[in-house]
Amino acid sequence: MSQPPDDRMPTQGATPNDSGQPASPPPPAGPPTAPAPGYGYPQAPPPGAVAPQPGAYPQSGPYGGPSGPYGPQPGAQPGPYGQPGPYGQQPGPYGQPSGPYAQQPGPYGQPAYPQGPYGQQPPTASYPGAPQPPAPGKRNPFRGRTGIVVAGAVALVVVAGGAVIALTGGDDQKDDPVKKDPVAGPSTAPKPSASASVDQGDGSGNGGDGAGGSVGVEELNEGRKDGDSRVLWYRPAPKVPGSGADAPGLWVLGDLVAKAAYKQVVGYDADGGAARWTVDLPFKVCSVTKEASADGKVVVAHMSGVSDRAKCNQLQQIDLKTGAKGWTKKVPDGDLLDSALTSSLHLVGDTLVVGRQSSGVGYDVDSGKQRFTVDKYGTDCYPAAFTGGSKLLSVASCDPGGDDQHDELRQLDPATGKAQWTKRFPKGWRISRVYSLDPVVLYLSNDAKKQWNVTALKNGSGTVRSQVSLNEAPEPDCGWASLDRALQSCTGVAADANTLYLPSKVKKDGTNELIAVNLNTGKEKWRAKSTGTGRSLLPLRVEDGSVISYEKPTYEAGGVVTATPVGGGTPKKLLQNPAGAAAMEGTFYVKAIAYQDGRFYISTTMLTNTKSNAEQKLMMAFGP
Repeated sequence: MSQPPDDRMPTQGATPNDSGQPASPPPPAGPPTAPAPGYGYPQAPPPGAVAPQPGAYPQSGPYGGPSGPYGPQPGAQPGPYGQPGPYGQQPGPYGQPSGPYAQQPGPYGQPAYPQGPYGQQPPTASYPGAPQPPAPGKRNPFRGRTGIVVAGAVALVVVAGGAVIALTGGDDQKDDPVKKDPVAGPSTAPKPSASASVDQGDGSGNGGDGAGGSVGVEELNEGRKDGDSRVLWYRPAPKVPGSGADAPGLWVLGDLVAKAAYKQVVGYDADGGAARWTVDLPFKVCSVTKEASADGKVVVAHMSGVSDRAKCNQLQQIDLKTGAKGWTKKVPDGDLLDSALTSSLHLVGDTLVVGRQSSGVGYDVDSGKQRFTVDKYGTDCYPAAFTGGSKLLSVASCDPGGDDQHDELRQLDPATGKAQWTKRFPKGWRISRVYSLDPVVLYLSNDAKKQWNVTALKNGSGTVRSQVSLNEAPEPDCGWASLDRALQSCTGVAADANTLYLPSKVKKDGTNELIAVNLNTGKEKWRAKSTGTGRSLLPLRVEDGSVISYEKPTYEAGGVVTATPVGGGTPKKLLQNPAGAAAMEGTFYVKAIAYQDGRFYISTTMLTNTKSNAEQKLMMAFGP
């Protein structure tokens, strides 16, 4: 058969009957049991947070929800590209055979810990992205949010987010119930306000003694075996108001690690955990740049106040090396239905891109001066999401709610915001995640057809390089997602020039495998098992000829950092965390992790109000 047009692709999965409609999915399992306390500090999701429910396909959002689990179906998989798939021979709608539809939870799965020390995962509801009703007795989070339009008008607003929104219950302190995930003229740079006090364990301090909180490092290191790492330090989270707060970001610069939480950004000593500096902000942090600039600068956004009408539009540059505040700026609203009610921050080189509800604004990260605006393309395409890092990609939603509803992907020049190339995707296909920027690898989902697809593009263009041919959907950790697209929210995917490394589906025994995929062909190259019973792994990056992965803790042992040769083989343990800390380590459900210079850091990204004196975890560090 002749090669079809570039903008059509096969998918993994299949429709089971001639009508093209899948059979009804099995009913979801009963509600999972609450996790067992790990030192009394389980990290539960905030009220109203949503996560996938194993065994149930998610309901469709305004622009197509993420692909999720669905019963295995016979037959071939029709797809939008029409290139041959690896399995079925039944032709799809474009005249090309494609692969089967397997039962998989998609890339949003938070697999349960069937053998772990924490019970099952926290209770889940629907799928990441589904709006949730307020908790009983709480204020409706939509109340007072005139910028969020429900019913038919939702289609015009939510698609153009460029930010992460999570809905929570109300707050007796009237804090902002709309939350963000998952990243001017110069102002006077004051000296950082370093914390000199020792944390008394109430969750409000920084733990300047090097232990932090009411849990001692000695207790966590009990029973250490020869060769095990040790807990270097632990930090409790600050107390937060009733609606909870975000704790985004995890930046490591040599011997300093920095973290944002609630209304602070704190820089800690990497070895002992003492706070070197603290930057206090007037209101909740709502977004941060995932990356730091070459000279160690980041930008955080905080809310404009605590009322229901507060916006995520206040920018603050911070020098991570010193904790000094740089420039500040207010992000202006765009046109109608394009406010900075929520914002997402993306750093590409020396350009900061702030995603508003349906546009983006580019700033010079050093001075805060505006460089460009990325707004509507043509008559009906609106920027919905951006990436940061080595490339500036923009996803646009076109003709939302119309007959020609589709997504478009553009690579933008970070200096000017102008498109270097554009790729259109067929109707019904949603660009849900960006797995890699070098090379560009996309995870796409088709809610109506219950299908998923992983596509790699050629460098410098929107031309399809290959499509991943697997019997199962990969299972990276994509956190607690929300109403719009967080393109780079997934932990557990790595890539080099020619190979993509993915975690397989977690089996009933709690294990999974590292899958290497040839990006030139889309076919599997090899698999490597995790190092022990009950362990599931997440690849982090490729370094010095090896794939660095993190394996989650089990009942008997702490987490493990491993290195697997890029050509395949047996993983080598780089760090074995102590068993005494396994219970606490395993309760970071919504997390950011990093491994650098022989140290491993794990931190939460969401904080809840426990309505008690219970201490919440913020982060902990392991090292030799």
